[in-house]
Amino acid sequence: MMKASSGFFRSISIAAAALAASTLLTGCERPPIDSVQHGFRGTGMVQVYNPRLLIPETHKNVVPDPIPAVPSDGPRARDAYKNVQVLGDVSVAEFTRLMVAISQWVAPNEQCTYCHAPGEDFSSDSMYTKVVARRMIQMTQAINTRWTAHVAQTGVTCYTCHRGNHNPAEVWFKSAPQVQATRGLLGNDAGQNRASPNVGLSSLPYDALREYLSSNPQEIRNNGATALPTGNRSSIKQAEFTYSLMMHMSDGLGVNCTYCHNTQNFAKWDGAPPQRVTAWHGIRMAREINTGYIEPLTPVFPAGRLGPTGDVAKVNCATCHQGAYKPLYGVSMLRDYPQLGRVGTAPAATTAAAGGARR
Repeated sequence: MMKASSGFFRSISIAAAALAASTLLTGCERPPIDSVQHGFRGTGMVQVYNPRLLIPETHKNVVPDPIPAVPSDGPRARDAYKNVQVLGDVSVAEFTRLMVAISQWVAPNEQCTYCHAPGEDFSSDSMYTKVVARRMIQMTQAINTRWTAHVAQTGVTCYTCHRGNHNPAEVWFKSAPQVQATRGLLGNDAGQNRASPNVGLSSLPYDALREYLSSNPQEIRNNGATALPTGNRSSIKQAEFTYSLMMHMSDGLGVNCTYCHNTQNFAKWDGAPPQRVTAWHGIRMAREINTGYIEPLTPVFPAGRLGPTGDVAKVNCATCHQGAYKPLYGVSMLRDYPQLGRVGTAPAATTAAAGGARR
């Protein structure tokens, strides 16, 4: 009888342990889970998705209806309005339509007054938001003409990043130095071990974007090209910085490592998906955006718009993607606003017609 009872309780204990383990595992990622194979069988080239978690991402990537098209003929904006420095070669109707669209994309509540001071002529540059908006239009045109290796023909518009917000939801600042309440008592976090959204809430270095997406970028690699220490920055520390960037990209695009890498050998380009080439261009595009367009605007922004170290908000992969493997799931808004897909010309010497007042 004792043996029978002992066996019974042992069976109950095993069943309870199995149930507890099952509950623990399912609590990590509640089913159902979908997987999509995008590489050769046996290579592990599979993307894993949780449909439940994709629902909010889908809502964030809804594309607004375009404003009805207008004629492209008629007077040019530079001849009808004053101080048109970027979009002077488009028609007055196209210019007005694009201004309305940009207002809806960036400042749906304030509309025109977000960039134009009430009571002032629209040609005035007194508001910093107008100066920034002008440069951002130039940046958008440059992306669509110079970086087709990354954005292809889908392109981007102001909505790709802003989505109805003054500031894009996903931007980054340089991290402030660690504050220690007492001298050395709390130790030093060595620039990691904080749950930073920049690195997917991991314990990896939280200021890695400064290393790769800003001025004087470092080389992205884990392995050194030589065994000699001279000039070789590759180390465990540098590998952690690289992983931080990869975690950011994975989280920003809503994908796992195999979206860009063949896990048989992460470093090798042979056998890697074509998305890795696209990502290579995207990293360099983000650098150019930050160093060529955004960081030079730092003196224009008020102090309240700057980060803890006085730097301006910069872009990263999530700024456009916002959790989707393609921004807006690949829907092109550029087709409806082709003025953002070419570099306009507006000679500085052009004089405006009397009565016009637009930027």
